[in-house]
Amino acid sequence: MFTNVPQAKVGIVAVSRDCFPASLAVNRRKALIEAYTKKYDANDIYECPVCIIESETQMVEACEDVKKAGCNAIVVYLGNFGPEISETLLAKHFEGPKMFLAAAEESQNDLSDGRGDAYCGMLNASYNLKLRNVMAYIPEYPIGTADECADMIHEFLPIARAIVGLSELKLITFGPRPNNFLACNAPIKQLYNLGVEVEENSELDLFESFNNHAGDKRIAEVIADMQKDLGQGNKKPEILEKLAQYELTLTDWAEEHKGYRKRICFAGKCWPAFQTQFRFVPCYVNSRLTGRGIPVSCEVDIYGALSEYIGTCISNDAVTLLDINNSVPDDMYEASIKGKFDYRHTDTFMGFHCGNTCSGKLCGGFEMRYQKIMARSLPIEVTNGTLEGAIVPGDITFYRLQSTADNILRAYVAEGEVLPVDPMSFGGIGVFAIKEMGRFYRHVLIEKGYPHHGAVAFGHYGKSLYEVFKYIGVAQDEIGWNQPKSLPYKSENPFA
Repeated sequence: MFTNVPQAKVGIVAVSRDCFPASLAVNRRKALIEAYTKKYDANDIYECPVCIIESETQMVEACEDVKKAGCNAIVVYLGNFGPEISETLLAKHFEGPKMFLAAAEESQNDLSDGRGDAYCGMLNASYNLKLRNVMAYIPEYPIGTADECADMIHEFLPIARAIVGLSELKLITFGPRPNNFLACNAPIKQLYNLGVEVEENSELDLFESFNNHAGDKRIAEVIADMQKDLGQGNKKPEILEKLAQYELTLTDWAEEHKGYRKRICFAGKCWPAFQTQFRFVPCYVNSRLTGRGIPVSCEVDIYGALSEYIGTCISNDAVTLLDINNSVPDDMYEASIKGKFDYRHTDTFMGFHCGNTCSGKLCGGFEMRYQKIMARSLPIEVTNGTLEGAIVPGDITFYRLQSTADNILRAYVAEGEVLPVDPMSFGGIGVFAIKEMGRFYRHVLIEKGYPHHGAVAFGHYGKSLYEVFKYIGVAQDEIGWNQPKSLPYKSENPFA
């Protein structure tokens, strides 16, 4: 559990239309609560005692009750047909994420006074939500038994965490994007549309704060923690003091500049002048903070940091940000992948970055090293501070939220895996495999104008990410995914 990630507490509010027995809604709500607490943590939910029937004053009462109970998300549960005005007014006036669910009929033996007609009521609810321009999460099939609805609410939790997190987030940047590196430069208007606060700072501001942290009494404690984290990989012990000083600079900046927001992420500068002035590279520190749920993106990648934060909220786990970097050589594919894994060569690629992936997501044998690319044109001693190792094999989700150059909010999501194949290269790197990656790369990443950075969540979280992107306003035809060959992309040449 990360302190930089909100925990979702969901208020369950039952609704009942006045021409239906209110007992249907109340009893079905109780059954839902019982089903949830049998399978999941009872602290996730709160049973609102107010059953909204037709009264707008009941709506106000229910809204105030769930807020008083500390709920930051709600489920409007149609125990029967439901009052379309009152229930959607609740969604309108409750500020956090909301979900609509409806009760399935229970038995063929009780389809008279025991029939709720919630299947029909959900249609009216969705129509009224659109009339009021209210966004709500509605599952793929939102009608279910108490047990099924309990599962759907549990699936709502990571979505709710991400929505709440964005509403509480301040994204802090240092410096403009590096010169001749426009790929990560993007319009920030969409950040404000999402409700994210942005604080842009100069690299000089950061450098001043770093210098003011020289001799900080806490440095020794941070060094000791770094030594423990690195273990046998502590190959650059001489640089740890400066790295600890920099880590304290960022963590103090977060506390001092948080303002009225509760959550923080950073988009930091790391070249070309950073290493010559600070005398190290920030990769390892970035990896440590990201591993603690405070994403720090490289190269002032603002939407990369935002994407990482969304993935952190959904997975409640560390994420990383990688270049969609290079193809897998033919001989590596033939020797280590072909016939062993069900992927074509064009399904594979290497995800890489200099060293911003936290140690917990690297295989054993990771080491603190110098940054090889920068050291090609600079003295090695000013490029120390990167964490190198192979990324752990297993399920991943590659994704990104981006305002592209045309100021359109877009996103992509693709599930795949890191293969247990030695990448035989430097940096934080892994051999990735995503079905139909070649087509996805051409007709989503290139066609839609995405930068080379992609966020990586460690697990399959495509379903939740897709719903979050829809909820925050990304048009459905602007959410890209790795479509099977039987489903061509709009830009795909049918004769190719």
